[in-house]
Order: sequence, then structure tokens, then C-alpha cells
Amino acid sequence: MMMEKRELILNINNEIHHLEVFPHETLREVLRDRLGLTGTKAACDDGSCGSCTVLLEGQPVRSCLLLAVEVEHQHIITIEGLAEGEKLHPMQQSFVDHHAIQCGFCSPGMILTGVAAVENQDKPLNRDEIREVVSGNLCRCTGYAKIIDAIEDVSKKQ
Repeated sequence: MMMEKRELILNINNEIHHLEVFPHETLREVLRDRLGLTGTKAACDDGSCGSCTVLLEGQPVRSCLLLAVEVEHQHIITIEGLAEGEKLHPMQQSFVDHHAIQCGFCSPGMILTGVAAVENQDKPLNRDEIREVVSGNLCRCTGYAKIIDAIEDVSKKQ
């Protein structure tokens, strides 16, 4: 039996997209394959690495674990939606300044996870709290020290 596509309205990076998707398509598939937002990485497909992290209503979520139809009309931010024109978001700039990008594969998920943590903080995060925040994101380069430095720097400035 062939599943029928469903019309869907997604708010991604403050743009409204009208799409037709199959009910089984994940948010990650729609972002990457249909909209070309390849900053959302495809890796483990089971939510264990964090490479596909996006912000959903300001909270980091694994886009490989969500069906696109589940997030209709919700506000989604991908790594492409953080910068304002040529000006990087402070977290993106901090990753550059602290040489925390490395191979870059985990960077979008790490940056978005850091953004959510800093925006939800009521005081600067300490290094242990930052380690806890990024513990669900896997860096295959194992350069966690620089990533923690970058997030800590932004956290102190908030």
C-alpha cells in the first residue's frame, strides 16, 4: 500500500515553507533533502550523536527522531538560521575564535545545543554544567575542551 503525501506548513529559520511530505519522513530528511539545509547532519539515525540537532521552540531536539508532521506550525531553527546576514551568531563566532570547529561535522549540533543552554541560563554556566549540556553530542575529533571554552565564553557574556 502506497502512503499518500500530506501538505505541511513548517516555520524554519523564520520562513514559512509549504511542503508535501510522506507521513514517515523525519524532520532531518525534510530539512536536508527537500530544503537543502545540510547544516543539519545525518549520522547515527538513532538520536545518540546529536549531529542532527535543531532548535524546536528554542529547545534542542534530534531531528532524526521527529517526524516532520509532528512539528507543523512550530518554530524551527537550524544552524543556517542563526547568523544575521554576514554576521555570525555570538556562539558561532565563539566557536571560530576558540578553534572549536575542528572537522565541523558536530559543530552545528554543538552550537545549537550551546545556544539553547546559554539562552536558558539564569547565571553563567560552569564547565561541569557545559559538559553535561553537550554530553548528548558526540565529537568524533574529541576536541571537547575547545567546545567547552567556546560555550563558556558566551555564557559569561550573557
